[in-house]
Amino acid sequence: MKKTASVFTRVSPELKNQAEDVLDKLQIPMSTALSMFLQQVVEQRGIPFEVKLHHQPLDASTLTTEQFDQEIQKGFDDFKHGKTYTDEQVHQQLQEKHRQS
Repeated sequence: MKKTASVFTRVSPELKNQAEDVLDKLQIPMSTALSMFLQQVVEQRGIPFEVKLHHQPLDASTLTTEQFDQEIQKGFDDFKHGKTYTDEQVHQQLQEKHRQS
């Protein structure tokens, strides 16, 4: 059985250079970093970090009239069902969010 296998991938030169800069500072060869990533995929049985779309704030200018009306209705429905926040809760959430930034 072979002791090594080759993996070929295409990435932008800029991404490769940026990654090499970071890995050089960590004194980790690119091949070792890729092996570490693959080992974590196996151990965690998935991607070893969260893969998600960044939440984009709703932009009313991109909505159709129907979509806009639906969003407004969601707000009315939330209010009607008691899904509201006190000013203290909003203030606390804003503080927590900006502490993490």
